[in-house]
This record gives sequence, structure tokens and C-alpha cells, in this order.
Amino acid sequence: MPKAKLDHAFCLTAACEEGRKKTDYYDTAVTGFVLECRSTGGKTFYLRYDHHGRQRQVKLAAFGDAPFAQVKRKAERLRAEVQLDGNPAAAKAAARAVPTYAELAAQHAAFAETHLRGWESVEMILRVHLVPKWGRTRLTDVTAQAVGQWLAEKGRSGLAPATVEKIRAVMSRSFTLGAKLGVAGCDRNPVKDVPRRAFDNARTRFLDAGEVRRLLDAAAGSRNPRLPEIVTLLLATGARVSEVLGAEWANVDLERRTLFLPMTKNGQSRFVPLSGLAVSTLAGLREGRAKGARYVFPSPSDPDRPLGSIKHAWATACRGAGLANTKIHDLRHTAASAMVAAGIDLYSVGKVLGHKSHASSARYAHVSNARLLAAVEAGSANLTA
Repeated sequence: MPKAKLDHAFCLTAACEEGRKKTDYYDTAVTGFVLECRSTGGKTFYLRYDHHGRQRQVKLAAFGDAPFAQVKRKAERLRAEVQLDGNPAAAKAAARAVPTYAELAAQHAAFAETHLRGWESVEMILRVHLVPKWGRTRLTDVTAQAVGQWLAEKGRSGLAPATVEKIRAVMSRSFTLGAKLGVAGCDRNPVKDVPRRAFDNARTRFLDAGEVRRLLDAAAGSRNPRLPEIVTLLLATGARVSEVLGAEWANVDLERRTLFLPMTKNGQSRFVPLSGLAVSTLAGLREGRAKGARYVFPSPSDPDRPLGSIKHAWATACRGAGLANTKIHDLRHTAASAMVAAGIDLYSVGKVLGHKSHASSARYAHVSNARLLAAVEAGSANLTA
């Protein structure tokens, strides 16, 4: 067991003794500080020590990978830890056992697919945003400051505030799920310390009567032959587009004038009342349906599945109607505003739309207030006539 005063000059010229596979040179100053020289020419620094009767070692660095003075300071620091009954090798092994965020994200995606109805959006955020940035980072190295700075950059890059918040929420849920599953490194959630940025995500766009007529005219010329009926039902019921596209004939009762939705966005079932316009539209569709058809709007490629999307047909119709930046969800707002303008109270409108809380219907209060203002104006006109 050769001993030497390890310094840069000695380590530069040190070599494995002839006839041996390796030679260890122990420093005379720092106990356990070793330079291992191999017959292949490689050299590595270690700290070796005894811990409760067993010899342990910690790899410090390969010779040339770091300045010698820095390697020796690390050896001195770890030796002091050993003197206080520490075990640097075990600590290093524990650190290596902490998985990366990519490993946690894989568990999160699998959990979402099994337990969440909208798991696709979670999987997309993990795949597109989170894993490319944090995938190789060990969970214990993720800090609130780094996450906060990254999310701020995402916002400055042009992502909508709601999208940035969704990314933050998904990453936070990764750590929450990891803690429940006992994943190493998830005992703290650094994302919880990242402040949520306040933003107003409420969009309330109403189509007036003229815009509705133009939209229906444009839909009538669509390459999708069912687009006019879909738009009409969305306007007549205030239902979500996924609820209309996924409607099944077994849940349509034209006599009672209801459409039953067994599962909605808020996780509850509900009955949608059908107006005369909705009933006549559905009656026409029922007369022309294929024998044994399950869905009101079946997929043209697979009749046993519902129509998946009308995005392209919708965009084309909006361009034809001159309705730029109009979203299909705006038809739901239009249906609600029409009910409020007709004098229907916000509670009833909320029940039709399937809102779980009154706050969701409150965005239409200004429509109701406009009607009340018209009423007092009319009254004042009569008093002063």
C-alpha cells in the first residue's frame, strides 16, 4: 500500500507498478484519499474509509476531469463527514436512486390514462412541454426557482396564460402522485412553491341573429353534410360539442323532449331539455338514419363510433360566414345569452347548461342587466309621456 504526498505533479507522473493491474497511492495528509493507477493508463481519485466495520469508498473524479485542488478539498470535506459518523457512499447511492422526472412522468401518464377521462391532454403536456425540459433532471434537483423562471419564459414565448397554468398544474400533480406512490425525491413538491399567476380566462362571445344566419348558410354548403344539424343543435340546446357529437339514439326521447347525457365534463349525468327546433332537427335525423345506428352523428369511416371532430368543417364555415376568431364553444354562450335575453333567470340557464356552480352562469349577468335596463327605460318613458 504505497503512500505519497498527493499533489498535481505526483499524480501527473504516477503509474501502475509493473506486473500489476492497478496500484493505489494513499495520501500522507488526508486519510483515505487515494489515487488509483491502472495498467491501462487510467487514474481515478477515491476516498476510502471504514464505516461500522465495513470498508467503503466514494469516487471523487477521474484524473484530469477536475483541478487537483478541487478534488482534494472534496476529499477533505467528505473525510470530515466520516469523522462525524457520516457515510458519504450511502448518501451518494441514495442520490443515484432518486429517479429522473422522465421516470416520474411515465408513471403519471399511466395513472392518468387509467383514472382520468381527459388523460390525453395530460399526456400531451408531459410529452411536449415537461419531459423535454426536465426529463433528465433528478427529482431532488428540481427547484421552485428554476421551475418559476422556466414557466415565465413559457409565458413570454407566446403561450396563453391558461396553457402555462395547465403546465404548472400537471407538473405539480406529478410530484403529488409520486408522494402517494412513495417515489424517492417526491417528499417535497417544489412546484407548490411556484406562485400561480392570476389571469382572466373567461371568454364570452355571443353571435347575434345576423351572424347566426350567416353561419347556418355557410354550414349548409359544407362538405360535411351533418354540419348544419350539428350547429343547429348546439344553438338550440347550449350543449357542449362533445356532448352533441357523442349523443346516442338510445338516450334521445323526442316524446319527453329530452337528451340524456350519461357523462359530462363535470363528471355528472344530466338531461338536456329539447326545444321545438331541437326536436324537429333530431326527428329529421332519425328518419334518415341507417338501420341499427347507435350514434346520432356516426363517424363516416366507422359507424360504430361517434363523429370525432368537426374542426376543419367549422373553420371553413366560419371563414365563409366572415366570422373570424369564432370558436365552436361560442355557440354555447350564444344559446345561454339568448335564454337570458328572453327573460330566463340565471339559475335556470345554469341548470340547462349543466353548470355545477352559479359562478359559471354569472358571466351572462350583464345580458340580464341590459334587459332590466330596457325595462326601466320603458317605464320612465311612460311616466314622462
